Amino acid sequence: MQKARGKSKSGVRPPQSVKPISLKKLADQLGLAPATVSLVMNGSPVAQTIAPETKKQIFEAARVLNYRPNFFARCLRTRNSLSIGVIVPEVSEGYNAAVLSGIEDYLLGQGYLYFVVSHRFKPDLIEEYVQLFLDRHVDGLLAISTPWNRELEIPVVTVSSHQTVKGASRIILDHDRAAELALRHLMLLGHRKVAVIKGQSFVPDTEVRWNAIENAARRLGLVISPELVGQIEDNSPLPTLGYKVTQKLLAAGEFTALFAFNDISAIGASRAIRDFGLHVPEDVSIVGFDDIVSASYQNPALTTVHQPLKKMGRMAAETLLKRISHRNSDGDPIPSVITVAPELVVRESTCAVAGGRARLRK
Repeated sequence: MQKARGKSKSGVRPPQSVKPISLKKLADQLGLAPATVSLVMNGSPVAQTIAPETKKQIFEAARVLNYRPNFFARCLRTRNSLSIGVIVPEVSEGYNAAVLSGIEDYLLGQGYLYFVVSHRFKPDLIEEYVQLFLDRHVDGLLAISTPWNRELEIPVVTVSSHQTVKGASRIILDHDRAAELALRHLMLLGHRKVAVIKGQSFVPDTEVRWNAIENAARRLGLVISPELVGQIEDNSPLPTLGYKVTQKLLAAGEFTALFAFNDISAIGASRAIRDFGLHVPEDVSIVGFDDIVSASYQNPALTTVHQPLKKMGRMAAETLLKRISHRNSDGDPIPSVITVAPELVVRESTCAVAGGRARLRK
């Protein structure tokens, strides 16, 4: 004997078929005005005034009755395409993937589509993709670790771009604080011969971070020898680049610690040091940058400067939608610069230099 279908918690009886129903029929089933249901289902700010229990009933009934908001009708009503363009250098393990994860979480929760393109730091591709997004009438654009100096007619938010552009907001890390955290940690462990791996010249963070390292070293009384500074040159996201630079640094002179541009290059550096016949951290301590997911699973686990990358992606997406709607919930102007604080995560790739700890210059 077939079991009879009962009513859901919302008091709505499930239909015999799964064919989607209209907004009006959903409202009739609930005994509510279609406008009320529309406000709730489309996430309108006005829906905040509707009782939580009513909203819960609406969502439950929509699930049971297989109601889906009409995307194109919503676009016509809001006069937006409900789509966002996202520009990144590349998509692989590391910085970009973590930032994209935060962007994805927020935009999906707000009912937005997003399109991702990667440019490999080729200026012509950046220009081409920007025009492509404009032609497709996206509501706004997110540029991640991308050189950016272009003013557009749509809102723009950048992550790790350091140029001021009218109509755009920037999400940036406090690089001065990051450099001081890393160098102070190494100096407290007694390290005075510190090598540094700089990023590629075309990466927006490279020069800003190097300037921060130089300033922090000067404040702390640390002298960084020019021969112990190497720069990644090739356009690739692979650990091989850190490996090659570290080989050159090992041939140039002795050092007891290395501060890498990012975790990917730190992983390559660790392998190069071991292949040279040295041990990490007993002979050379390593500090990375970013705190990607695999950093804690390296052997030894990587000490690194933590950037809240997923949070930065979410902040970028949230700020962009505020710019699109021309509003800020607290009534204040939408900031043009949002600075994020770093943290130092100490793991197994750093230890005291032979001879013990040393005091810092006060």
